Parts: sequence; C-alpha cells; structure tokens
Amino acid sequence: MGLTRDALSELRACIEACQRCHSACLTTLTHCLEKGDKHAASDHIRRLIDCADICNTSANFMLRDSPLHHWTCGACAAVCEACARDCERFGDETMAHCAEVCHDCAEKCRMMAG
Repeated sequence: MGLTRDALSELRACIEACQRCHSACLTTLTHCLEKGDKHAASDHIRRLIDCADICNTSANFMLRDSPLHHWTCGACAAVCEACARDCERFGDETMAHCAEVCHDCAEKCRMMAG
C-alpha cells in the first residue's frame, strides 16, 4: 500500500530536515572547535556528534523505506531537542542557527514518530 500524497510530502520534509540538521551540526562542530573554551567542552561536542549521527541514521531509514523509521525518528526528535537546548546557551549566530535547525528537525521527526 503506497503513501498518500500528504504522507509522502511529510516524509520528504522530514528527510530534508534530518539532512539539514546533520549538516548544521557538523558545521557547528567545526565552529565550536575553532572557538575553543566552553564551545569545545566535551559534553557539548558529543551532543553535536550524537545529533548529526541520529539525523543521518533517521534520514537513511526513511530513504530506504524502513518500517522501523518511526523508532529512529522518535529518538532523533529527543536528541535534536537536547542539542537545540544546548546550542541556545551560547550567544552567537552560528549556535542560534544550529538550535533553530535542530528544533525544526525535532518537530518533523515527532510527526513521523507518530
């Protein structure tokens, strides 16, 4: 049984959000390592890597039409929210952008998780 047009559109939007978040977290990771100090704290760096990894995994599950993508999307939503909250602690534009992208991804993944 195929997906409805709306469901397919939501799936594509979630895949794109995951891919954007993966990219934003990796770009932010580089920014943080270059800035050093609190930006390069190990727990923060780990959170960015965790977020990038789960976003990539969730996108891959959806791209290959895995019936288990609801599980990865649920995990992705939780990790993205944690990463967004962490990035919001910093006052610069790069961090704010990452937080915004993470929030968007979390919202779309929550919808896919059901």
